[in-house]
Amino acid sequence: MSPLAWIAIASLVVWCWLLLGQGFFWRTDQRLPAPVDGPEAWPAVVVVVPARDEAEVLPLSLPSLLAQDYPGRAEVILVDDGSTDGTTVVAEDLSRRHGGLPLAVVRPGEPEPGWTGKLWALRHGMAQARARGPEFLLLTDADIAHEPDSLRRLVAAATGHGLDLVSQMARLRVASGWERLIVPAFVYFFCQLYPFRWINRRRPLATAAAGGCVLLRSETAARARVPEAIRQAVIDDVSLARAVRRAGGRLWLGLADRVDSIRPYPRWGDLWRMVSRSAYAQLRHNPLLLAGTVAGLALVYLAPPVTLVAGILTGDGRAAWAGGLAWAVMAGTYLPMLRYYRQPPWLAPLLPFTALLYLLMTVDSAVQHHRGRGAAWKGRTYARPEAAPDR
Repeated sequence: MSPLAWIAIASLVVWCWLLLGQGFFWRTDQRLPAPVDGPEAWPAVVVVVPARDEAEVLPLSLPSLLAQDYPGRAEVILVDDGSTDGTTVVAEDLSRRHGGLPLAVVRPGEPEPGWTGKLWALRHGMAQARARGPEFLLLTDADIAHEPDSLRRLVAAATGHGLDLVSQMARLRVASGWERLIVPAFVYFFCQLYPFRWINRRRPLATAAAGGCVLLRSETAARARVPEAIRQAVIDDVSLARAVRRAGGRLWLGLADRVDSIRPYPRWGDLWRMVSRSAYAQLRHNPLLLAGTVAGLALVYLAPPVTLVAGILTGDGRAAWAGGLAWAVMAGTYLPMLRYYRQPPWLAPLLPFTALLYLLMTVDSAVQHHRGRGAAWKGRTYARPEAAPDR
């Protein structure tokens, strides 16, 4: 057999293994578990919302939190992380106009060395929350909108199934052409890396969370020393899940039906920055892991269409057959995610092109890191994590 055929067959073998052996990552049926009955006494909850320059999205997200239909005691703490766009004023005005759950706004000042901005904000928000003695904390981003029963369903799932952390991956906005091409694939790749079924097992094989919506037991957070234990993390949701797991907590992660991200990424550059700012951090800033990732993406996603076309052009039937079948399996595993995002099935065969874009974003993330620019977000850059003092 030709080298081209061997490459095509290797890619096909990998896709057969991914189809059956990677926790059925491509299925989208991991949804919030619903207990038969809610708790007899609904526990107190404090919602903590870190916000930096979010005045534009708060009118669409904050009222959804204030309007939560929760049977127990609940309140919202918004942590204004050094905003310059009037985030505090907007939040307080929305609270006055909409009413609902009580809202407190705190401003912790600039982060100390060794802290990322979001975790610095969470530290102060969680400290304020603990003073109120809640059993649960809901950590949710400022661009996340919740249906009125969201908090009730999260707490019912946690109490009914004995979970310490319940996280839902919010349904991201998909409106522009670039969002249709990039966003469903982003979630698909995340599920491939962290199969939800593996995370949700009683004996888990993977650990992760989705930072936009995390319900966390206060006692477990204290035992896990969150957020102090993860204060340098750029990918804070996965780090949070690992800290909770190390502390003996039980986790659940799934796709959301009633929790949505409203942040728009209408331009190509917006999506590029969203991915590239943390891609190299996911690889632990390791050049060997970067090289392996590039090679793996090329074999898994780029080889099928390349070997199919090359096999047809050169008359290599084995390469064309294996490459085409691998491409078909790839597209088939992508279809459930496209359905979840209500996107047309003809986008499935374009996944190799999207994977190429992600490959380039990952390389760019490494380049920016080695230029000292690192992970940049809202005017802050985390080039190289500094040693944080123990407290």
